[in-house]
Amino acid sequence: MPFKPIPSAIAILVALIIWFIIPVPTGVTPEAWHMLALFIGTIVAIIGKALPIGAIAIIAVTLVALTGVTNESPKEAIADALSSYSSPLIWLIGIAVMISRGLIKTGLGRRIAYYFISIFGKKTIGVAYSLTAAELMIAPITPSNTARGGGIIHPIMKSIAQSFHSTPEEGSQKKIGSYLAMVNYHANPITSGMFITATAPNPLVVDLVNKATGGDIQLSWTTWAVAMFIPGMLCLILMPIVIYLIYPPEVKETPDAKNFAKDNLLEMGQVSTQEKIMLGVFALMLILWANIPALLLGEQYSVDATTTAFIGLSTLILTGVLTWDDILQEKSAWDTIIWFGALIMMASYLNKLGLISWFSENIESTIAMTGLGWIGAVAILTLVYLYIHYFFASTTAHITALFAAFYAVGLSLGAPPMLYALILAAAGNIMMTLTHYATGTAPVIFNSGYVTLAEWWGVGAVMSIVNLVVWIGAGLIWWKFLGYY
Repeated sequence: MPFKPIPSAIAILVALIIWFIIPVPTGVTPEAWHMLALFIGTIVAIIGKALPIGAIAIIAVTLVALTGVTNESPKEAIADALSSYSSPLIWLIGIAVMISRGLIKTGLGRRIAYYFISIFGKKTIGVAYSLTAAELMIAPITPSNTARGGGIIHPIMKSIAQSFHSTPEEGSQKKIGSYLAMVNYHANPITSGMFITATAPNPLVVDLVNKATGGDIQLSWTTWAVAMFIPGMLCLILMPIVIYLIYPPEVKETPDAKNFAKDNLLEMGQVSTQEKIMLGVFALMLILWANIPALLLGEQYSVDATTTAFIGLSTLILTGVLTWDDILQEKSAWDTIIWFGALIMMASYLNKLGLISWFSENIESTIAMTGLGWIGAVAILTLVYLYIHYFFASTTAHITALFAAFYAVGLSLGAPPMLYALILAAAGNIMMTLTHYATGTAPVIFNSGYVTLAEWWGVGAVMSIVNLVVWIGAGLIWWKFLGYY
């Protein structure tokens, strides 16, 4: 069968129960309730992996158009179902995924990692910081956190562990491999939270915040990067130390790691022309995303973030770093464009049809009965939003299902819009630390066998607390300085 029968049956059953059996609540239109049925059914199918997420998205678009939940006119219904595919945010993330292929094809990603290890790799913790620094360096242009942490950094981490004969097969993973695997993984959620373009769901957060505030808050690439830089850097600095203390490696000195990295750099040879072009494109995109031309020459020289991504991709095509076949083969990019468009569309119409405002009003009244102010309410909402991720195997599904409602409740209880947007955005990445299925990077590293399930969940729970305390604690000070509340 092309689909998993049990998850598919559950998703269909859930959608049918909501549509036909559960009465439409007072204050909710039938159209909004039916869209909720389709939306929840889609989320359940994604969580259960009934089909690949792109295939589920195509079916969702079809059902929205076919049922006419947004418009009785068939022509208008299909236009509504396809409306989000013109969103610049969707194309920003899709194009950025295509560009990230250049890091792998040219070898620049590996060279950056080996370079840091060749300098700081004398001790195990130095190797850990090298992997973390490499992760941070390539994060702004690798919106697939799975490709970054699992496809680029993880093979390097495994090679280092194997050079010390630290492997699950030999029963020696505790020597150094287990510690490095944990650092390899836990750097990933932190860097994902530092840039809009560091993981796929971040642009969705931008879109949902923009819609919830009526366009008053538009999180630009620069705004996000500046707001998240200080809290993110503090988390990156602390993370290898915290894991070192609670999950220490047996081998503390690693002089061979520097030689290992130098040997690999020697084998790679001089920096190739294609790597130089890739590095130049990387630098150009960061300059444009950071709005440097506008700051120096005036606002008329500002370049939109999505336009910047297209400039980067066009340059790589024109210089031959990437061919059109390379781009066609980047299935994850096209897949992202398809499923992102469907989820943004459904979330958008839940808001337009009034379901989100109804839901948030009910949660608001419940919290209001407790007598808590917005500070207490935000604390409760953030903790629930983060730790409910134990029940999700996809950050995208989680954010699509819950962000808009939780954000609306916080705003209605008086939370400063910009402050609360940043808190929930941070929580949406911190939650990746929790389980071995929390995000796509997790099963890649977990399945390499360096860490047991109990160890993974234990370290994940500790790091979620550390990251939350440090990120929000430092963030409150930094965001106050920036005037966000």
